[in-house]
Amino acid sequence: MIKIGLIQQSNTADAQKNITKLMANIRDCVARGAQLVVLQELHNSLYFCQVENTENFDMAENIPGPSTELFGTLAKELGVVLVLSLFEKRAAGLYHNTAVVIEKDGSIAGKYRKMHIPDDPAYYEKFYFTPGDLGFRPIQTSVGKLGVMVCWDQWYPEAARLMALAGADILIYPTAIGWESSDAEAEKERQKNAWVTVQRGHAVSNGLPVIAVNRVGYESDLSGQTQGIQFWGNSFVAGPQGEIIVSASSGKEENLMVEIDLERSETVRRWWPFLRDRRIDAYGDLTKRFID
Repeated sequence: MIKIGLIQQSNTADAQKNITKLMANIRDCVARGAQLVVLQELHNSLYFCQVENTENFDMAENIPGPSTELFGTLAKELGVVLVLSLFEKRAAGLYHNTAVVIEKDGSIAGKYRKMHIPDDPAYYEKFYFTPGDLGFRPIQTSVGKLGVMVCWDQWYPEAARLMALAGADILIYPTAIGWESSDAEAEKERQKNAWVTVQRGHAVSNGLPVIAVNRVGYESDLSGQTQGIQFWGNSFVAGPQGEIIVSASSGKEENLMVEIDLERSETVRRWWPFLRDRRIDAYGDLTKRFID
C-alpha cells in the first residue's frame, strides 16, 4: 500500500507566494501520511503559455537548480517523494516542460521531458518548449517505478502503453487544463468528460493506477486574444480497472489523499491479460504518420 497526496492549487503572478503555499500543502499531505506527493503542471507560476512573450523565458531554470534544491531540502526533511513540474532551461535557446522526481533523501531520482507539445489558442507551448528526448521511461523511487508524463501526453495511449511496458507501477500526469470561458456549458462538460475518460482508458488497458493532478482557478489572457482559462480542477485517481478511487472538485483548492494497493495491478492483469494478447507482429504501422 502507498499513500499519495495530490495538490490541486490555484496560482497567482507571485511565484514566491505560489511556492510558499505549495510547501505548506506538501507539509499538510505528509502530516496526513503521504509517502508520495504530486504537484500540478508548471506549479511555480501562472500558466504563461496563454501568450507568446519572450520575457517569459526568464522564468526558466536549470535542473538541478533553485527549485530542485528547495523542494529537495523539503523532501529530505519530511522523508517524502515529490513529483515536480518545472520550466527547464537546458541551454541557451533550448527549453523543456520537465517533470522532476525528488527522492525522499532530497536527491533527483529522475526527470521526464514532456513529449507531446500542444499549440492551440491559449496553449502556445510550442513557442516555449522543445519536445522531450528522454523517451517514456519510468523513474525508480523508494515507493515504486513512477511513469511520469505531463498534461498533453495524457491523451496518447501509445505513451501510457510504453510506460507500462517499461515497468511503471503508476501512471502520473501533472496537468494544467481548463475551459476557454466562451465555450458553451455542454461543450465544457464534453471536454472534461473526455479528459477523464481517456485516462481511465489508460488505466484499464494497462492494468495500472492513474494519477492526474490539475490546477484550479481562473487565469486571464493578457494578450486579449481569448477570454482566459478557467482551470477545471477535477484531479483524480483511477484504479487498474478504471474505477475512480478519489476525485477533487472543479472549483476549489484541495489536498487530495488516496491509498493505493500496488499489488492489485498484478491481480487485474491476470484477469484481463491485455499485455499477453497484444499482436505485436501486426502493429508496425503505428510508427507511420498516416496509413494510405
